[in-house]
Amino acid sequence: MDRKLTQRGEERRRQLMDFAANRFADNGYHPTSVAEIVEGLGVGKGVFYWYFDSKEELLRSILAAGQLDLRRRQRAAITGASTPMERIERGIRASIEWSLEHRVFFQLFQFAATDDRFADGLRKGEQIAVRDAARHVSDAMEAGEIPDSNPNLLAHNMLGVTTHLVHLVHRGLLEATDDVVENAVGFCLYGVLGPRQT
Repeated sequence: MDRKLTQRGEERRRQLMDFAANRFADNGYHPTSVAEIVEGLGVGKGVFYWYFDSKEELLRSILAAGQLDLRRRQRAAITGASTPMERIERGIRASIEWSLEHRVFFQLFQFAATDDRFADGLRKGEQIAVRDAARHVSDAMEAGEIPDSNPNLLAHNMLGVTTHLVHLVHRGLLEATDDVVENAVGFCLYGVLGPRQT
């Protein structure tokens, strides 16, 4: 639904998205109804349907907003980096930190990956993330900072490591200490052999 919204309208839309995101994450997408969302906010169903055609559209909007916010965080993190490897390192760290700070978005991404109605949209966002990371990896290869390899595969590997780490933290199986984050960043950069000695 494309409506020209006033600032107040944008704020109301954001309230609906924020409230629903938390309900979806805490109670599950399927058990959470539109009625529960509007009752929780103290508004009528007409308000909901002014902004969203359906609960599905609402979740798609939440997922898109989360992916956009993550990309903005990554772009801000790599600004001013002097080498491709520094861009990669900053991007990995920003991705982990954002995902740790945004448990709700992370949980909804995990759910969306398992539901055909949302998986395609989520995959498009992941493809953008992999493409961006692969570009930085290619730059690092061209600069001689890392050996030639498959940039796309390396980008997928980094995404897998960071996603699994964050998943463990959000499940309460691992504490998100600075050492844990640094270990994950280091593993993405150097693998099990550790940093190369110069």
